[in-house]
Amino acid sequence: MTQPPDEWESLRQEICECHQCPLAKSRSQAVPGVGPNDAQLMFIGEAPGRQEDIKGEPFVGAAGQLLTKLLEQVGIKRQSVFISNAVKCRPPENRQPTRSERAACRPFLDRQLQYIQPRVIVLVGRVPTETLLETSVRMGEMHGRVYHRNGKTFFVMYHPAAGLYNQTLVPTLEEDMQKLKKLLHSDPAPAEEREQGQLPLSEFFSEEKK
Repeated sequence: MTQPPDEWESLRQEICECHQCPLAKSRSQAVPGVGPNDAQLMFIGEAPGRQEDIKGEPFVGAAGQLLTKLLEQVGIKRQSVFISNAVKCRPPENRQPTRSERAACRPFLDRQLQYIQPRVIVLVGRVPTETLLETSVRMGEMHGRVYHRNGKTFFVMYHPAAGLYNQTLVPTLEEDMQKLKKLLHSDPAPAEEREQGQLPLSEFFSEEKK
């Protein structure tokens, strides 16, 4: 369903001006997210890092470069997906956001999901997985798997930063991205959505990688 563009811009402005938690005092700027606001594929990370805080865009540091490489390996076009974080401001020293900080940002994340209505939501790391699946997280058990909650389809994977700190996890990240590719090609949308003629997620793959 097409939403009024002014509603999207209003949401973005609210995020940028938010002072609901102490992170607003230490940030350079909030990081609402980047990508098409009607994307069928949405990635949700944990929180902005130093480079993201400076540039105002998510996943632009080393972890973002690895994410781009992983997407390219399976032919997913980064510009076709929406990328954001569970928390929109950088925690000091890149620590993990607290539960209260996540709770302060949760309404923004919920509104983004409601507006975009992605067909698949990729939870990148422990924080977004714990936040949106509302469960204690053991990434070793949950990564590479699909979960359905409240009419939404979620796919869990390690944060690319984990691959930077532990090179042995890179093959796992690559394998999980291959699983995501298969999920997208399988068209995980409910039957009633397919009957309405919505585009298959495979439309978001580069032609040469299909």
